[in-house]
Amino acid sequence: MEFINEEYIASLLKDEKLNDAKFQREVIEKAKLAKGLTLQESAALLNINDSEILDEMFHAAKAVKERIYGNRLVIFAPLYITNKCVNNCLYCAFRRDNKELLRVTLNLNEIEQETKCLIEQGHKRVLLVAGEHPKESAVDFVGECVKRIYSININGGNIRRINVNTAPLSVEEFKRLKSYEIGTYQCFQETYHYETYKTMHPTGPKSDYEFRLYAMDRAIEAGIDDVGIGALFGLTDYRFETLALLSHAFYLDEKFNIGPHTMSVPRLEPALNAPAAMKPPFAVDDDAFKKLVATIRLAVPYTGIILSTREKPEIRRELFELGISQISAGSRTSPGAYKESQESMSEHEMEQFQLGDHRSLDEVIKDCCELGYLPSFCTACYRSERTGERFMELAKSGNIGKLCQPNAMATFQEYLNDFASKETKEAAEKALSEFIKDTDEVTAKKINKMIKRVNDGERDVFF
Repeated sequence: MEFINEEYIASLLKDEKLNDAKFQREVIEKAKLAKGLTLQESAALLNINDSEILDEMFHAAKAVKERIYGNRLVIFAPLYITNKCVNNCLYCAFRRDNKELLRVTLNLNEIEQETKCLIEQGHKRVLLVAGEHPKESAVDFVGECVKRIYSININGGNIRRINVNTAPLSVEEFKRLKSYEIGTYQCFQETYHYETYKTMHPTGPKSDYEFRLYAMDRAIEAGIDDVGIGALFGLTDYRFETLALLSHAFYLDEKFNIGPHTMSVPRLEPALNAPAAMKPPFAVDDDAFKKLVATIRLAVPYTGIILSTREKPEIRRELFELGISQISAGSRTSPGAYKESQESMSEHEMEQFQLGDHRSLDEVIKDCCELGYLPSFCTACYRSERTGERFMELAKSGNIGKLCQPNAMATFQEYLNDFASKETKEAAEKALSEFIKDTDEVTAKKINKMIKRVNDGERDVFF
């Protein structure tokens, strides 16, 4: 493909000059400016093996993330509407040939029940997820799901942003999807390595590498100006995958002046009757995982990097320090599982993959506060039309935090008032006072006014 140059990426991975410690340190110094890196410079970071230089890189990644996004961690949960799928991906439990999986598609009333469960936990944004099926994940069914989710309000609590992760669409289908007022459209290439892709996707529409690769072009052409890309690490050399993922980001930014709003970094986890998931061809260890996350943060400073509950709490805490800015919490990866989890189901026979973090939303929130992070439920940018190029301008210039920090604190106060446990409130209120102390006087006044409005009973306070 025109922007995934496998030969060039392979040459970078073999280039001995990129092992030079002096050059690697020069790249780190450049990265601290938060203006991004080239593919060659990114390859040099992936080649770092010296522990001292690696530590310098990790500190730089943390500094860059805080410069752009502050100490915020945006919180969301996935909501699966169907696990029916016509593809046969070798790493996924939803694959067509998995005859042991109980197949379910939720109806609108069941989706409403799932949504109520999420709202009652305190969630404000969801990622709607569906397997690929001509009927069960058709655009208009997805759209009706979105409309139903948005319609539910429980004492001022509601889902305020719905991002969507579905199969690639045509331009006309993307236009219809946009009409339902979705947030970010998300679609992962899984692996950018062509031969690996063909092996991992033997049958089904997903076997068309090129159609999937250009999904974001069609989405943007259709007017969806916030898109999210990602790779599933473990299918091929993580260094190749990272550079190819960055190539995709650079391409979108150059062609549309809209880089990816988010980049996701899932690692392969065990999944029922999915051979590649049970024995990853190129398993990525924790040290390599931390390196690739830090590289992405330094190469593409403006993007939101998403970390899911595939990962265990211990590694999630470490990765927060290296540039992660969005996390899922209290997640379930099968249709209907939120309602069923109220009946003490810790695992689910219909899940897409095994989770590493089984904690509740409240437990994750408490942990984030104790680590010095500000959990954010803010969804203001979409409703204030800070999307696409406008969002990119604010993020690339480092000014997005001036808007996000106050909004994050107001939405967090709302969560504390309505949903938090006593223990979480204690940890959070102490953290909030410290967060406010760290802001300038003018911003602190705005924040205190917004928090007062929330404490007086107002909901969905933002500017």
